[in-house]
Formats: sequence, structure tokens, C-alpha cells
Amino acid sequence: MNNQIRIKVADLIGSPLGISAEDGQKVFGKVEQLVKAGKEVTISFENITMLISLFLNVAIGQLYGSFNEETIRKQLTVEGLSPDDMELLKRVVDNAKKYYSHKDSYDDAWLEEDNNEE
Repeated sequence: MNNQIRIKVADLIGSPLGISAEDGQKVFGKVEQLVKAGKEVTISFENITMLISLFLNVAIGQLYGSFNEETIRKQLTVEGLSPDDMELLKRVVDNAKKYYSHKDSYDDAWLEEDNNEE
């Protein structure tokens, strides 16, 4: 049985634009399901012409809330990114690791800040 699955982002979201949280959620949902099933997943950004951090935060950054870094490194591969987009992904991953390793304190700080604005 083949444990390697390739997800073409452009085909999954039906667009060359990786810009919406909703489309990022489609990618996240598919990848999360496959990784939970023990599959090795390649996320292909082939034919994606625009990519923003919001999309990557939802599609990939959110995985750090579901899996540890070792699992992600072992089961997930990304391909088809330009050097600039790869740098953007690296920032998203770094921020996600920080956030999910101290999620409660980040959430508490966010709530406190939100309450101070009222």
C-alpha cells in the first residue's frame, strides 16, 4: 500500500490564488486527515501564482496545533514554492511553532488586549 499522497493546492482549491482563509482551511483539512492516517503528504504549490501569509497560516501553520514538529517533518513535504514564498512559509512555521508551544499565554494576552480596548 502506498503511503505517499500528493496534494496539488491549485486543484484542491480550484484557483491559482492562495489568498483566502477558507481555501487554506480546505488544504489544512485534507492534510490533517492524511497525516492522522499515517500518510506521507507532499503539498504541491505548482500553478499557484499568488500566496499570502493568511492562507499559509491556515493551511500549514495550523498543523502545529494538531501535530508535533517531528511528525510534521517526517510526514510532510512542500514543493513548487519560489524562494520568496519559501521564506514566507518559513516565517509562518516559525510563528506557528511559537504560538502553539505557548498557546494559552498568547490567547490570554490577546484577550487582555481585546478587553482593554473596550
